[in-house]
Amino acid sequence: MQYQDIDTIVAKNDAKPSAAEAHGMAAGMLCANDRTELRFWLQELLKDADDINDEDRSILEELFEDTRNLLAGDEFVFELLLPDDDFPLNEQVEALRKWCQGFLFGLGTTSSTADSTDSTPNWSEETREVVKDIAEITKLDTDAEDEDAENDFMEITEYLRAAVIFLRTELNSADNRTVH
Repeated sequence: MQYQDIDTIVAKNDAKPSAAEAHGMAAGMLCANDRTELRFWLQELLKDADDINDEDRSILEELFEDTRNLLAGDEFVFELLLPDDDFPLNEQVEALRKWCQGFLFGLGTTSSTADSTDSTPNWSEETREVVKDIAEITKLDTDAEDEDAENDFMEITEYLRAAVIFLRTELNSADNRTVH
């Protein structure tokens, strides 16, 4: 699935999130609960949108289910939906920041691990650290354009791939799951 195709669909349907943010939301929701229903994601994604046509809905459904399947797979082939390398680096970094924002939103809206006496989820220290790292990525500078910035971008993207797989595994224990 191409970033630009998804971005066009969300833009024309007046969805607030970009394609990267929409995919981040899906990944966050599925990491918090791998049984999250498609309709929950679509509802959050298209809050302010009018009716979406069947073709666009089908493509979004495919993105969500592909994300679910890739996260559940053993091959570590999950990829973040970001602009291709031919986009300027600052646009790729901005999309990465948006992806992380969407991920944190999805994680927060779906996470059912909060202790009833505390608004903080009952996560392990390692899980909290990874989520904190993802929050820090939302603050990346989009102005850097040198070779070091490109290498940093690739390293951060790889870290995120591993972090997402880790979080999915950690947060999908039997006692942490409710269907949304």
